[in-house]
Amino acid sequence: MSVRERLPLSLKPLDSHEWLPVAIGRSRAAVWRIGIGKTALYLKAEPNHELAEMPRELLRLDYLAGMGFPAPRVVDHVQADDFSWLLMTEVKGQDLTRTLERRVDVARMLAEGLRRLHALDPVNCPFDHALDQRLADAERNLAAGLVDESDFDDDRQGWTGQAVFDWLVANRPAEEERVVTHGDACLPNVMSVDGRFSGVVDCGRLGVADRWQDLALACRSLQSNGGTEVVGEFLSAYGTEFDAERYTYYCTLDEMF
Repeated sequence: MSVRERLPLSLKPLDSHEWLPVAIGRSRAAVWRIGIGKTALYLKAEPNHELAEMPRELLRLDYLAGMGFPAPRVVDHVQADDFSWLLMTEVKGQDLTRTLERRVDVARMLAEGLRRLHALDPVNCPFDHALDQRLADAERNLAAGLVDESDFDDDRQGWTGQAVFDWLVANRPAEEERVVTHGDACLPNVMSVDGRFSGVVDCGRLGVADRWQDLALACRSLQSNGGTEVVGEFLSAYGTEFDAERYTYYCTLDEMF
């Protein structure tokens, strides 16, 4: 039985609309864009398990709604059989991979979005993603077999998940500059309309962490999408300089998730 065939009864009315699978990104969940008239909803389905991200994403979307920050709004959340289902509103615009021909603009919009997110007061954010917590989460993922060693970046090809974890423990930065971070600040998760930042999606890893949690993955995403020459413009627009130590550390930490 396919994931869609498991659709719970309360969501069956969606079956009469057009479903478009969303393949971009590396989420473990299945995601569809469901066209409804001139607008759309997004439906995410994920198998229920102890370390599933969907329950965390639901809480984080509620938090962002309370902050008035542009992100999907929760329409419905259903747990049925072995799956959880999250129905969300659409964030208007296109993700930043769709505008790569204007790389300088992409760098500027990425910086704009992260500046706005990082300006939220971390005191009001209940999600602790400081390194003590994230390393504990990484160890749980490793023990549960959720670390995909075949998908490691080139610098860590051939490493085991345990070797990555041991390196993280041995090389953690001495300090953290804590802000509200997205947690997976790559180009597909940042949206724009008419050359302006319009919101973020895929928010299950949002939490208070060092700002380089986001800046490292944003720089890596720019580089992997052919924008190496605009990494400097991105960091300048954000208001900081490249930190090689933190860049390497947080890209390595991402291997565990």
